[in-house]
Amino acid sequence: MTTKIPHVTTTGTDPRIAGARLTIDLDALVANWLLLAEKSKPARAAAVVKADAYGLGIVHVVPVLWNVGCRTFFVALAEEGLRVKAVAPDAQVFVLNGFFAEAFPVYEQSNLIPVLGSLPELARWKELNTGRTEKLPYALHVDTGMNRLGLTVSEAIRFAGESADNGPVLLITHLATADEQSHELNQRQFESFQKLRANFSGIESSIANSPGIFHSLNSGYELSRPGVAMYGGEPLSGVANPMRPVVTSEARIVQIRMGLKGETAGYGATARLDRDTRIAICSIGYADGYLRSASGSGVPLRQTLNNGGCGFIAGKRVPIIGRVTMDLTSFDISDLEEGEVKPGDYIELFGRNISLDDAARAAGTIGYELLTSLGNRYHRRYLYSGNEI
Repeated sequence: MTTKIPHVTTTGTDPRIAGARLTIDLDALVANWLLLAEKSKPARAAAVVKADAYGLGIVHVVPVLWNVGCRTFFVALAEEGLRVKAVAPDAQVFVLNGFFAEAFPVYEQSNLIPVLGSLPELARWKELNTGRTEKLPYALHVDTGMNRLGLTVSEAIRFAGESADNGPVLLITHLATADEQSHELNQRQFESFQKLRANFSGIESSIANSPGIFHSLNSGYELSRPGVAMYGGEPLSGVANPMRPVVTSEARIVQIRMGLKGETAGYGATARLDRDTRIAICSIGYADGYLRSASGSGVPLRQTLNNGGCGFIAGKRVPIIGRVTMDLTSFDISDLEEGEVKPGDYIELFGRNISLDDAARAAGTIGYELLTSLGNRYHRRYLYSGNEI
């Protein structure tokens, strides 16, 4: 019996000189997408790859998803859509963040599909398509309760009666509170969307984001739009995460030093040591997307949440001491055996032992922000057992 050895691709900073590293498990990402695709049935599953695939790289994420059958992708910006097309030329790509008239030639040349969400956008799109034998496709975004992008429900219903000659290829809305299954807004949004679907019969529709795919009320759509769950984030609040971790972030120990009881550590002297403390200073900071709000002390969030962030090394969690700074973060390793860790070793910041969302909560934020804030100083390792990457 043979074991398939994962293919490893590396990018970013040379590992010999990098202060931190990211390991991106593309097999886990694929497994997550396949689970979300199964949960979406009978609808098809697309993939949201905006913000450079949530910080992991469109050039790496899109090909492996294409290999397992994903044919539709959502991005925020047209330039992201062009990057998807560069690695998956036959993909159907929707651009979510509205339409500017000067970009029309890009859509003509690339087959990107804009998601239009206002009457002026629709009027401009119609005008620019005047004289074309074949009208360019577009999707219609309707706001059912988020008050962000999209036509109002009444505007959309009126538009449905006027657009028979050149209607949208997809009807979408966005759920505002789907991660909280009991929130009353969910019911109103689902009901509004089904009313819309009745007015746009024969057109594919999409309402389910990552939490929406798991929502007990959800039914009646043709295309789901999984995002953060595909990358390992929690799809629902207060429920065990069924997704596999995809990203592991680790920082190298630069120095281990002893701080004496009663001394302070870090900027602002906000951390006063209550015992003789062994401190591991690591090469990671807010310039790398490791947020300052995760500091152990000296930031406003600690007045609300007592505990800051922590790392994981030698089988134990170790707390941050003082403030996360631009390039360095200190951890209390006093509870480890002396000599158990040394300079050059790596401390996990999030991954298999500290979940992405736990690390985010300690910083008062969400996993989305941690992923999309990842800086460019990491050495990146992409693991994939498929035949191609």
